[in-house]
Amino acid sequence: MSEPSGHPTKRLTNFPQTTSSTILPSHTPGLYVHVPFCSRVCPYCDFAVQTGGPKKQFAYVDSLVQEIRSWGAQVRGQGHALGALALETGQSAPAWSCVEPFDSVYLGGGTPSSLTLDALETVFAALSKAFRFAGDRTVTLEANPEDVTKANLAAWRDLGINRLSLGVQSFDDDALCFLGRKHTSGDAISAVRAALAAAFDVVSLDLIYSVPGQSADSWLSTLEQAVGLEPHHISCYELTVHEATPFFNARKHGQLVEVDDDTKADLFFATHRFLAEAGYFAYEVSNFAREPASRSRHNQKYWDHSPYLGLGPSAHSFDGQSVRWWNERRLDDWAGVLDEGRLPIADAESLTREQLALEEVALKLRTTAGLDFEGIERRFGVELASLNIEAIKHLRKSGLVEADAVAERLVPTLEGLAVADTLAASLEITSG
Repeated sequence: MSEPSGHPTKRLTNFPQTTSSTILPSHTPGLYVHVPFCSRVCPYCDFAVQTGGPKKQFAYVDSLVQEIRSWGAQVRGQGHALGALALETGQSAPAWSCVEPFDSVYLGGGTPSSLTLDALETVFAALSKAFRFAGDRTVTLEANPEDVTKANLAAWRDLGINRLSLGVQSFDDDALCFLGRKHTSGDAISAVRAALAAAFDVVSLDLIYSVPGQSADSWLSTLEQAVGLEPHHISCYELTVHEATPFFNARKHGQLVEVDDDTKADLFFATHRFLAEAGYFAYEVSNFAREPASRSRHNQKYWDHSPYLGLGPSAHSFDGQSVRWWNERRLDDWAGVLDEGRLPIADAESLTREQLALEEVALKLRTTAGLDFEGIERRFGVELASLNIEAIKHLRKSGLVEADAVAERLVPTLEGLAVADTLAASLEITSG
């Protein structure tokens, strides 16, 4: 995605300075819980989700508690040896060796807010018994506007949830209808106001742009509505058509025409500029916060190669060193393995130093903090700056990066963020 001609190049000089403590990975683990239920499955969604009534949800919670207890025993050194569980690849299943308390918990999905309060209480009770948590932990619940009631908000707060991520997607009713959402723009506004009044530490809004038929004015109107409500955090995602979704099939049969690349680029730049002027500063390609404290601590773990443990169907985990694994994707398969007394790990991979370094470069160049040369060398033994002298010169000349000689960082400009994947692909990490 490139910026159309006629737009002046804009550097990210108006972003607040990031301290070293927020740049470097903390390596404190995070905990993710996948809730696979939605009242309806949106036509653009390719996550492991399904509809499900109370019976399915109760069965899911029972299985989740089994998984929580199994991992809790493993963390405390009381469980069976996970290494004895051979995967289909012939590789041994991983063990969780991180002993620090979790400082972030994230309930995603799916729609975690669709779980009954009794179900959520059961999950939180099991988590509290199985694991240790930091006193300043962030606990995030993804919620749909239609689930936001005064009673639910109070109950969620009582459970220790202090960060609410609302799947608003748009404040335009036509766009909401196209996206298959159940709520209206009025419902979304009421939900955001109620959540803010309930005094969560952070209320975040998810929005989607590049919706077919959406005009630039309509998208800017959604952004105006969003900032006018004064949430702490906003995430803006470009609509992507994934395989095996209704949108993919519609496109295949000529019933859906995606927004063209130039329009996508216009909307990307307009989003970043509008939100920056409104006081919401990007810290990653799609994420904007009013204050550093409002950034998603949990999501930053994915970008920092910090350890995270995933529970529930399709959930992924990483040990913070080199091993990544993931659970069975289908709900029935995941629950069936647990019923057999085994952890529901579908497969795992052990990443090489080169693969980790490649990931680090790609992930960091999606953030406004940029790439730390010294950190890459310390962690992976790669002298990135000296290996890429000419490439960095070219990127600077093209206006895609700023090389900070004092901080020894490679920082993407706004234009660079728009082509972050290309930036990473232009750099070498080996001298061979």
